[in-house]
Amino acid sequence: MKYNELSIRNPEDLIFGTAPNPVITGRGLEIGGGLVYPELNFTLPAMKIDAEDIRPVVDHYKEIVQGALERAVDLYSNGVVLEFETLIEMTQHPEIGIELVKQMNAICENFYTNHGLKCEIRLTPNDLREFERPPLQRTSKLLEPMMELFERGAEEGGNLLSIESTGGKEISDDALMMCDMKQFIFSQAVLGVRDMKMLWKKIVDIANKTGVIPGGDTACGFGNTAMVLAEKKYIPKTFAAIARVVTVVRTLVAIEEGAKGPDKDCGYEGPFLKAITGIPISMEGKTAACAHLSPVGNIAAACTDLWSNESVQNIKLLAGMAPTVYLEQLEYDARLMNQAIKGGKADVLQLQKLFVKSDAYYDPQAFVLTPENVIRISEEIVRGGNYIDATKRGCLKALELISNGIQNGSLMHDEKEDEWINILNEDISSIPEKESDFVEMVMPTMDTSKLILSEYGL
Repeated sequence: MKYNELSIRNPEDLIFGTAPNPVITGRGLEIGGGLVYPELNFTLPAMKIDAEDIRPVVDHYKEIVQGALERAVDLYSNGVVLEFETLIEMTQHPEIGIELVKQMNAICENFYTNHGLKCEIRLTPNDLREFERPPLQRTSKLLEPMMELFERGAEEGGNLLSIESTGGKEISDDALMMCDMKQFIFSQAVLGVRDMKMLWKKIVDIANKTGVIPGGDTACGFGNTAMVLAEKKYIPKTFAAIARVVTVVRTLVAIEEGAKGPDKDCGYEGPFLKAITGIPISMEGKTAACAHLSPVGNIAAACTDLWSNESVQNIKLLAGMAPTVYLEQLEYDARLMNQAIKGGKADVLQLQKLFVKSDAYYDPQAFVLTPENVIRISEEIVRGGNYIDATKRGCLKALELISNGIQNGSLMHDEKEDEWINILNEDISSIPEKESDFVEMVMPTMDTSKLILSEYGL
C-alpha cells in the first residue's frame, strides 16, 4: 500500500469544503479549496435510446443542463459540477456519449463566458464488463468502448473522469445476500484491488494524455448495495456498516494509481479517502432520496467538498423539471455550508456537529462516518501491511467502535444486531493476511463457475 500515514489526523480538520490537496479545474473551480459546490447527477426518463436517431436524447440532456445552469445563475451559485453518468447504450455506442458531452459542454462554456459561472462535467462511463457472466475483467472487448468514451469524451469537455467499477461484483452480490463477510472481503481486498490497479492505470493515462483530471471511483455497487439491503431489512445494519469499511481499501487504489479527486459520490467511502490521502470528495445524502433511501442523510455532508443528489430523472414536477429542482436543493445546502465556512472554524464545527449528531446515534452505518470514527478507522487501515491486512484492521476497529458506542449510549441499541458483532469479529479475525492463503481458504466455499481467477491475474 502506498499510504502509511494519514493526511488528516485531527477530526476537527476533517471538515466540509476544505481538503489538503484541492483540485483546480479548467474553468476555475477549486474543489476542496474553501467552498462546497453542488454536483448535479441526472438521467433520462423511461425512454428508448436509438443509436440511429439520438436527437430526442440530446434534447433531454441539453434541456437538463440549460435549466440547471439558469437556476444556478439565478441563485448566485459559486459553481456547479454536472455528473454525466452514462446509460449502457451510451457506452456501448461511445459516439452517443461523446456527442452528449460535446453538446453539454457547449452550454457550460456559454454560461462560463456570458455569466462567469464556473461549471464542469464529470464524465462517468458505466462499467460494461458487469453485463458479461462470468465477467472478463481484463480481456473483455467491452473495455474498448469504455476507454474510447473516456478519451474522446475528455477531449470534448469531460474534465473530471470517474467510474463505478465493478471488479468482484460477481462474488459480492451473493456474499451480501448470504451475509458471508469472508467472501465479501475477498471480492474487495483481493479481486477489487487487483481490478482497480488495472483499470485506473488506464484511466489515469487517458487523463494525463488529454489534460483532464482523473477524479476517482466509488464502491456504489458494493457498499450501497449493502445499505439498500439493510434498509429493506434483508441483512443486518451492522453487516452493512462493516461492508462499507471493507470498500475503502479497494477504492483507495484509484488514488494510489494517480486519481486526484474528487472521488465519486455514491459509495460513502469518501471521508476515509479524504482522511488518508487528502483528496477532495463528493458525497450524497438527503437529496439522494430520489434514487435510494439511506440512514446517512445529514452526516454525509460532514466533510464533503461536492454535495450531490445521486441520479434524478428528467421529469416534470410542479416547480419545474426535476434536475433543476434538485440543483436548487443542492445549492441551498451548499450555501448553508459555505456561510458556515465564511463565519470561521467555530461555525463550521458547529454545523458539522449538527450534521453528525442528527444521524450518528440511529444507525451503525452513520455511526462509522463520524469524523472521530473515520479518523480512528483510517489510522488502522494505514497500519496494514497489505490490502487484506488493512481491510481487516479497519473492519475490526469499526466493530470495536460500534460495540463501545452501544455500551456508552452513543449508538442506539438494537438487540437483533448484537450477535453480529461477535460473528463478524470471528469471521474477520480468521482471515489470513497472505493473499494466496486467503484464496485457498475462500475458493472451496464459492461457486467457481461465476469467477475466472485469471481475469484478475490470479
